[in-house]
Amino acid sequence: MKKYLHAFVMCQSMFCAIPCPFHIWDEEARDKMLLFLPVVGLVIGLLWYVIALLLQMFSVPVLVCAFVLCAYPYLATGFIHLDGFMDVTDAVKSCRDLPRRREILKDSHVGSFAVIGCILLMLAQFSFFASFVSYADLRILIFIPIVSRCGSALAVTALPPMSTSQYAKQELPKSRIITLLIMLCITVGAGFLLCGKYGFCLLGGVVGYALTLRHAYKSLQGMNGDIAGYALTYSELAAAAVLAIL
Repeated sequence: MKKYLHAFVMCQSMFCAIPCPFHIWDEEARDKMLLFLPVVGLVIGLLWYVIALLLQMFSVPVLVCAFVLCAYPYLATGFIHLDGFMDVTDAVKSCRDLPRRREILKDSHVGSFAVIGCILLMLAQFSFFASFVSYADLRILIFIPIVSRCGSALAVTALPPMSTSQYAKQELPKSRIITLLIMLCITVGAGFLLCGKYGFCLLGGVVGYALTLRHAYKSLQGMNGDIAGYALTYSELAAAAVLAIL
């Protein structure tokens, strides 16, 4: 049990910028961290929902609400997933050969494709939030980060990693795929149960994750944390798009 507690604290500290009262690093618990990525998503989602409620309570203008709710997921994660989104966008859009695409992926410099992609992402995210914040069941915000992080944990666990990935040096038990799938199913089911038709945005997040993961994985022929962040970002964008449509 102690190892699992350490794994949660490590996961919270690494993938979330929300302050954690404990600072622990236990190398023996490292392979259990991904099991708690959806739990970190729950923490992020609960605070997202609370912020949305406060904005509604104080009758904050819709466009300001949209800005705050759009910016929050990136601020709450310290931009770690957005960084992966930009790295993968640069690599995939370069249309170079595989070795060069992988070089671009690891390059610390920001390319034009990443900048353009980030601008379009922000505009789309802001537009979608401005379209639904005044009427949607905002409890669904609790579940969106859980679904996207279930996707990331599943992808990293199930798919072969690149040789340069941090996950290439550790063996992740494939048996945990079942646990993560159960978490995903429970989350989607709870979303439909509590939020009715707005539960469809969670399915949109699943589909968005799967499609972008397939595209990036096929292009780079391997899995790593940047691809997980890239697909996670698109997953949450897809969920917001479905909410705007509903």
